[in-house]
Amino acid sequence: MEWANDGKTRGGVLAHLERLEIQVNRSRKNLEDLQRAQAVESALGTKIHKLRCLRDELRAEAKQRQARVKASTVNVEPDQTPEISEQEVAKRRKENVKAILQAYRFTGLSGKLTSRGVCVCISTAFEGNLLDSYFIDLVIQKPLRIHHHSIPVFIPLEELSAKYLQTNIQHFLFCLCEYLNAYAGRKYQADRLQSDFAAFLAGPLRRNSLCNLLSFTYKVEPRGQSFPFCARLLYKDLTTALPTDVTVTYQGKRKYCTFCSHD
Repeated sequence: MEWANDGKTRGGVLAHLERLEIQVNRSRKNLEDLQRAQAVESALGTKIHKLRCLRDELRAEAKQRQARVKASTVNVEPDQTPEISEQEVAKRRKENVKAILQAYRFTGLSGKLTSRGVCVCISTAFEGNLLDSYFIDLVIQKPLRIHHHSIPVFIPLEELSAKYLQTNIQHFLFCLCEYLNAYAGRKYQADRLQSDFAAFLAGPLRRNSLCNLLSFTYKVEPRGQSFPFCARLLYKDLTTALPTDVTVTYQGKRKYCTFCSHD
């Protein structure tokens, strides 16, 4: 009888040691995963800092080029003004646009000269992932006008062109890039949520065409119990990929609780 009890004791100790070993291995793996994630995050942070510095340099170069072109247009003798033809003005505008595109070639903007003017391609990205590209065909004449484009209808292209196209084409393209990149980032995050976390979603992800309003229900199941939460994400600023208003609601059989976060 003592031997039997001793055998049970040894078996219990071995089982406990096995469980401890599994926990240690799991903790070690989690620590290694965390260290790898921190290393990747640090590398990405360094890369982002370098790209931002490059962006600032390119912006400064673009401003300098634009200032030189503007100065060359303004600093003309009064008696020479009548001699400047519309073709010369169009040529200078083409050179100005070409200089801007050369300065912005690393920031998602590219383009080529056409018989009418220039065709600009805007490539979007989010967290290192290249996403959709859009084009806008500009006619370089007086006044500047858009021949055709592939910009989504919910992007305020007409509003931006009315404000900046005739006076500051550089700012016009910069604002358009902001809107398109923000939209692409929101759409990318919604797509990833729907594809990568489908097991946690209870029902479809609801969103509008601009992807600035998302709502979905997800479930948390600790210890076999299911707790449904309803989330609503609102993006008031259409030039950002992060929500400005978040509402999370828990709905149980006899409980109703709401948590809100604002910018």
